[in-house]
Amino acid sequence: MNSSAISVDGARRAMAPDVLAYAAAVLMIAAATALGLLIAPRWGTAPVVLLYLPAVLAAAIYCGLWPSLVAAVGSALAYNYFFTAPYRTFLIHSPEDIVTVAMLFLVAVVTSRLAGSLREQAQLAAAHAERNATIAGLARRLLSCTSEDGIVGLAVKDLSRLFDCNAVLLTGRDKPRLVASAPAKADLAPSDFAAAAMTLNTGKPAGRGVRRVDMAEWQFHPVESDQAVMAAVGLSRDDGMPAVERDQLPLLRNLLDQVALALERARLERDAREFVAVREHDRLRSALLASIGQDIKPRLTAIIAAARALRRAGAADKAQVSTVAAEANRLDRYIDNLLDLSPASDQEPVEAGRVKIDLYRRSVQRDGADVHLTPKEYAVLAELAKQAGRVLTHAQLLRAVWGPAQQDQIDYLRVAIRALRQKLEPDPAHPALIVNEPAVGYRLATA
Repeated sequence: MNSSAISVDGARRAMAPDVLAYAAAVLMIAAATALGLLIAPRWGTAPVVLLYLPAVLAAAIYCGLWPSLVAAVGSALAYNYFFTAPYRTFLIHSPEDIVTVAMLFLVAVVTSRLAGSLREQAQLAAAHAERNATIAGLARRLLSCTSEDGIVGLAVKDLSRLFDCNAVLLTGRDKPRLVASAPAKADLAPSDFAAAAMTLNTGKPAGRGVRRVDMAEWQFHPVESDQAVMAAVGLSRDDGMPAVERDQLPLLRNLLDQVALALERARLERDAREFVAVREHDRLRSALLASIGQDIKPRLTAIIAAARALRRAGAADKAQVSTVAAEANRLDRYIDNLLDLSPASDQEPVEAGRVKIDLYRRSVQRDGADVHLTPKEYAVLAELAKQAGRVLTHAQLLRAVWGPAQQDQIDYLRVAIRALRQKLEPDPAHPALIVNEPAVGYRLATA
């Protein structure tokens, strides 16, 4: 089947519900007319007018605005034809009948318009609820993924299922690289890679149906955070039609925002794990170097002193004593060089007023007396001391001490700062050591 046949078939399917809606509206008016013909000989034509209003109202509620307007016009014509003299014509002789038909038409139009508006609002609310449920469902499933590979794999599968199309995800600005696809095998032409590269570099949609690289078979949309475009999602259909209709674009953008948030979360968690690993490595390295300085260096010093004593006493072979002394001195220099590489070797205690912060020994003193701090309090003070005099934002301190997942919990930081001021400041009500920079963060004053 060619593309023109597919388009005609799709148009026919789209027209079918409209035809049924108009047919239903006409049938409702016909039913009201038949009922009116039954009661008019007994009770007159006055009650017949009221029979058409429920039919118009039902057409507006169940069929839509335009079918209800057809029902309004049909009701006025049917009443004129069957129930006003001269009968079985569209002529009206009586002024009273003219007013009745006119009022019936106006009331029917107003009723259909109000009912149609209510129906449209209900449909819009249902569409919004469905869209929100779709977005929440994707977000919930993405939360269960702990790696970037898992996130992109789940994202392309869900997008393929939701839009009933093929989906791919690419990364890399200079040379786009296919990361995930659904179904598993996706063929991209050079023009498709060009469209993906344009999306990755500009942050704008590109490809089929969006006026950029129109020869491409795929339509690409950016997955972007506040800082940069993280990836490009491509969608296509096997029949060549656009994968996403215009009214579906808001839903697609919201879904891609959820994917971007999940990727950003995964990257932050990865960076946090790497930071913890590096910090643990540095801690072990510092402990090892400190152990070397404390355990080995005194023994080398004793060996050097013993070699000098043997040389002065002349009780041993001078050549051997000289060799021992030279090698011991060489080892001593090596250890000194190792200790110079220690991250803590150049971290002299930070002095801020009457407070001394020794990051190497993890101790804090005020006026020469040790101050007991909780682990979180010490961690906050250590971060401030590492960059004394500089302002650290709330987010920086929260990420460093509590982790990326808690970077918005400013109350945690405020509690720790209040406790530090109570323990370190001469006058906690007027802090001079830990200074607040309004709406930004805190800094440790060293001057």
